[in-house]
Amino acid sequence: MSKKDFLSEAELAALAKKLREKTGKKRAQAARDMDVSQTSIFHAEESPEQSLAKLRAKMIEAYSEFKVIGPVYYLEKK
Repeated sequence: MSKKDFLSEAELAALAKKLREKTGKKRAQAARDMDVSQTSIFHAEESPEQSLAKLRAKMIEAYSEFKVIGPVYYLEKK
């Protein structure tokens, strides 16, 4: 992944989950690491429609070599 790849909320959610699982950490441990509830970790990974980008970014940064930069918003004509 290059630093110019743009990710959707769904892709961020999937990546956060993949990286957490790669470390071997359960959701309970991730919740302790991130200082949030297990429910928040579940929703960050499984509910991309929920606005949890900050938590997803925190997880990605904690469990990988990547830094998340964003958000990026685009406008297009209706």
